[in-house]
Amino acid sequence: MILEDIIISRVRVKILTLFFTHPGTIFHVRDIVRKVDEEINAVRRELSHMEKAGMVSKEQRANRLFYSFRKDYPLYFDFLEIIGKTSGLGWDIIKQRVKIGKIKFAMISGRYLRGIPKKTGSEVDLLIVGNVVLPEMSQLVKAEEVRREREINYTVMTEEEFAFRKRRRDPFVLSILEGSRVMIIGDEEELVANV
Repeated sequence: MILEDIIISRVRVKILTLFFTHPGTIFHVRDIVRKVDEEINAVRRELSHMEKAGMVSKEQRANRLFYSFRKDYPLYFDFLEIIGKTSGLGWDIIKQRVKIGKIKFAMISGRYLRGIPKKTGSEVDLLIVGNVVLPEMSQLVKAEEVRREREINYTVMTEEEFAFRKRRRDPFVLSILEGSRVMIIGDEEELVANV
C-alpha cells in the first residue's frame, strides 16, 4: 500500500511528501512547484484546499507566499508515520525486502523522521533485526543519505543477538527501544516486549 492508495490527488501526495521529508521547512510556492514537478495552478489549488482543511499555514513575505505544514494539525504525526513508510528509506526497505534478506523488525527513529538532531553521536536512526544482506542494506542507506543530505546511523542485528541483548538489558538496545519510532516492518509490541 502506498499513499496514493489513500489520497487520490497525485499533487497533494507530492506536496505532503515534500513537507514531511523536510519537517519544519517553510516553502515558497514556486519552490514547491519546482520540487514536486507539477503545474503551478494544480499546486496552488491543493495548497488552498490544504489551508482550508487546516493542514498548512501561509505567510506573506515581501510579495511572496510561503507555506508550512502545521504541527498542530490533528493528523500531523499520523502523516509523518505514513510518509516515513511510503517514501524514502522506509519505502525502499519495504520494496527491497526480499533482496535485503529476512527481516523481522525494521524501525526508523522518530527523531530522524522529525528532523530533530541527535542527542548523542551514538543515537540510532534505523534498527534492522533479522538476517540481512549488508551490501544491499548499505546501498539503500547511502541513497537515503544523499536524498536527505545527512548521515544515517544504523544498526543491524540477528534475531538471536537482539533477543539476547534485550534479555541482558543491554544499555545500547534499551536506548533504542526507549525512543520514539516508526515501525517499517514488524510489530512494535513484539519489538519492545519484555523490556
